Amino acid sequence: MTSYLLRRLLFMVPTLLGILLVNFMIVQAAPGGPVERIIAQLRGHGMEATERFSSSGAGETMGSARPASSSTVHGENSKYRGAQGLDPALIKALEHQYGFDKPAYERFLMMLHNYLTFDFGTSFYRDRTVVDLVLDKMPVSISLGLWTTLLTYLISIPLGIAKAVRDGSRFDIWTSAIIIVGYAIPAFLFAVLLVVLFAGGSFWSLFPLRGLFSENWHSLSWGMRILDYFYHITLPILALIVGGFAGLTMLTKNSFLEEINKQYVITARAKGLTEKRVLYGHVFRNAMLIVVSGFPHAFVSILFTSALLIEVIFSLDGLGLLGFEAAINRDYPVMFGTLYVFTLLGLLLNLAGDMLYTVIDPRIDFENRNR
Repeated sequence: MTSYLLRRLLFMVPTLLGILLVNFMIVQAAPGGPVERIIAQLRGHGMEATERFSSSGAGETMGSARPASSSTVHGENSKYRGAQGLDPALIKALEHQYGFDKPAYERFLMMLHNYLTFDFGTSFYRDRTVVDLVLDKMPVSISLGLWTTLLTYLISIPLGIAKAVRDGSRFDIWTSAIIIVGYAIPAFLFAVLLVVLFAGGSFWSLFPLRGLFSENWHSLSWGMRILDYFYHITLPILALIVGGFAGLTMLTKNSFLEEINKQYVITARAKGLTEKRVLYGHVFRNAMLIVVSGFPHAFVSILFTSALLIEVIFSLDGLGLLGFEAAINRDYPVMFGTLYVFTLLGLLLNLAGDMLYTVIDPRIDFENRNR
């Protein structure tokens, strides 16, 4: 098992490198960028935007560069759209500030070198390091991901087993109808419904609409802090669970139905074993393999994808919202820093999923399988 773990860890290196390289190439080919963004502001607001930009950290690099008058060089040959009429010195200062005065391959190699020490640089627009931003937003996303994944599995697995045991019964039919409705409603749409019903919309104002904590959270006792936390997170978690439990429930049911009809189950029943012993002593171990294999994907999906719109609707400032805003604003350090963290975490969780195979079924031996 040790050599298998080492091989998987070593395999993560080219995988992570390939993902970063592909995304870096896509970003380089995509239109727009931080330089174009500043140029657009300068063109739209003139001297006012230049003064504001100069007062930021970039101003130290730019020096006294200002938009050119009609008597200066206009930069008609500039590679940036909308740069005509601006001083070429200003454009060069912008390129130096954002690192675009170096070739693409050199910037990529420099990024990899920094990432080896988890140095993700500083945000272009927030004046904070990417590490500080990620650590600041991480608790929100971790809260959503962990609680949603945990509760989804705690609901879906028992419900899927119950449906498999009662296949074709009235219970199975009614729960299937509920599951179909839950699967058909997107998580963000259900979140909007919850806001309208329970968060001060058109009906009741039972739950808060913003943040994970109340303003007086630090003055509360520890018991009240815990209650306040769950009070704020109830609606976001409920919205994510409704959007995620349907598929896992049906997967659990189908996995159990497939195992229940196999010969070893018939043999176990013929030996006089109780139905509970048959289900949880024999069927469960085999049926749960495919369910467990989807755990890392489910967690990563909830943590970095499904929670994005939920974070927006409930004003939760997490990693999903941070990455989305970085992509919109072309904040490349934040974009690639969060991508690196997301990818590394996803690879590690996939490895953890493989390790769970051996916990559920000790007969699985990855070491012998790869020989």
